[in-house]
Amino acid sequence: MPATCKRQCSTIFERKATRLFLVAVTASLVLTAQTKGGGQTAPSSPYVAKPPHSVRLYVFDCGILHIVDTGRFGLKKEEVVTADLSVPCFLIAHPKGTLIWDTGAVPDAAWKPAGRPVTQHVALPDSQQRDVTMVKSLAAQLAVLGYSPSDITYLALSHYHYDHTANANDFAGATWLVRQVERDAMFAEKPPGTTQPSTYSALRDTKTLILKSDEHDVFGDGAVIIKSAPGHTPGHQLLYLKLAKTGAVVLSGDLYHYPEERTLDRVPTFEFNQEQTRATRVAIDAFLKRTGAQLWIQHDFNGNAKLKKSPNFYE
Repeated sequence: MPATCKRQCSTIFERKATRLFLVAVTASLVLTAQTKGGGQTAPSSPYVAKPPHSVRLYVFDCGILHIVDTGRFGLKKEEVVTADLSVPCFLIAHPKGTLIWDTGAVPDAAWKPAGRPVTQHVALPDSQQRDVTMVKSLAAQLAVLGYSPSDITYLALSHYHYDHTANANDFAGATWLVRQVERDAMFAEKPPGTTQPSTYSALRDTKTLILKSDEHDVFGDGAVIIKSAPGHTPGHQLLYLKLAKTGAVVLSGDLYHYPEERTLDRVPTFEFNQEQTRATRVAIDAFLKRTGAQLWIQHDFNGNAKLKKSPNFYE
């Protein structure tokens, strides 16, 4: 081959290689931005998740709720280790489908992740004010696992309070598992003051399964059971999971907020029905003893801090 041709061919090869390299780098940067993004645009999943061989529980960081008055929970400030409350969200991945349990306090569309803690101010319909510190969007945490909201099979909220429903609208494509009294309250002409109806308005017309029994076996094999636990709200519920390695776990909803409520036998002042809450607590204690399940108090700041967070999981 002539020397001139060798030089020309070499130059063409180098140019093509450079272009391919730049395309690959650009694609990588776009994927990274989508995975880490938040705000109004849901990030794309880097890959599509496959059904697990056994049940998995993922714990998402959906913020920290700063409480000024612990008296609302029947507790003095000096009686609690910290006044802050964790705001977790959960994904249960089952061989037959997926379930989102609770969806946070601040909608992903209401803020933009900045790679550092960002405090959001929440104003409730009854004029109460709350501050919530956020770091990660729920959609971004799902995307890392290969899920988007449209992939979720079931949505279940422990109850209708604003700090559990923030991203409920994003899961309107899932089947909503709810009790009739809870749904009626959510869509009443005047909903309870601690709700944010705009965050769950899309659920009005979504596919809904009304739960009528005390226990609802989500996937039909006893591994994921939604259990009635009224009192905090009329249709409050909690979630029982039977995990192969971790054992049985109960996600508390708001049966308790602080562990001190349990040890000191205190009931919040803002319960829908305080006596019903007390009766439910007794019933759930008996259920825990019978099943040997661990009780995970969802809002327990220190307890939640010890849990491994997604993309790690419990199984």
